[in-house]
Amino acid sequence: MKLVADSGSTKTDWAMGNLRFKTQGINPFHQDDEAILKILSEELLPQVKDYEIQEICFYGSGVRQELEDKMTAALRKVFPSATSIEAHNDLLGAAKALCGDQEGIACILGTGSNSCIYDGRAIVSNTPALGYILGDEGSGAVLGKRFLNALYKNRLPEQLKREFELSQQMTMADVIARVYKQPMPNRWLASLSTFISKHQSEEAVHQLIVDNFSDFFRFNINPYDRRDLPVSAVGSIAFYYESQLREAAEKEGYVMGKIMRSPIDGLV
Repeated sequence: MKLVADSGSTKTDWAMGNLRFKTQGINPFHQDDEAILKILSEELLPQVKDYEIQEICFYGSGVRQELEDKMTAALRKVFPSATSIEAHNDLLGAAKALCGDQEGIACILGTGSNSCIYDGRAIVSNTPALGYILGDEGSGAVLGKRFLNALYKNRLPEQLKREFELSQQMTMADVIARVYKQPMPNRWLASLSTFISKHQSEEAVHQLIVDNFSDFFRFNINPYDRRDLPVSAVGSIAFYYESQLREAAEKEGYVMGKIMRSPIDGLV
């Protein structure tokens, strides 16, 4: 059987035919061998141990070319009987799922963000995402960062701040400590989307979401100079904020193509 995976920083979707499994996200750029092996052996293996897996194709965030061997080595330790194991960047998986064999602009808008021009077979151009500190415009992590910035610099209603701090059981000092002193701040920032989504009808919040996407188009898609191509996207942020994404695309002069929550079905 062939096991296919699409992994972001927050979660990994695994599939074998019609079967679906989930684990937490695997990112070989941010996680060491021990952390990756722990997820594979303790979260994935118990779910698939009854199946004879012969091939594994893993598409994941942080699987840069120089880290492909690290990821395949971890998979081989857990699945030593597999005859073929491949690991590729999640952007290639997204492009295959969104565009198939057609040319297009493929994007990931989840915890992180990324984009590329895909020619129907391979990625031919990519604007570096640079991560949530230096880039990742349009992502959930940057949305959370922008929301907190607006909240504590009094660009959002005071009532919203009180409601946020009550729901999270956090003060501004707690927020700063969580971001700067605890691991995986990108995941936590992206998790604030749950609260943001509940208040997206608030005009200031709606505009904050649109502006996040507008920056994504300006800084990541404009450099391709290919307004003739449709822009398609996968990821929870693209899926749950589809109306704001389409609003930003129209504002920046682009036509949206497919929007999918996860590329796993397309990959299968």
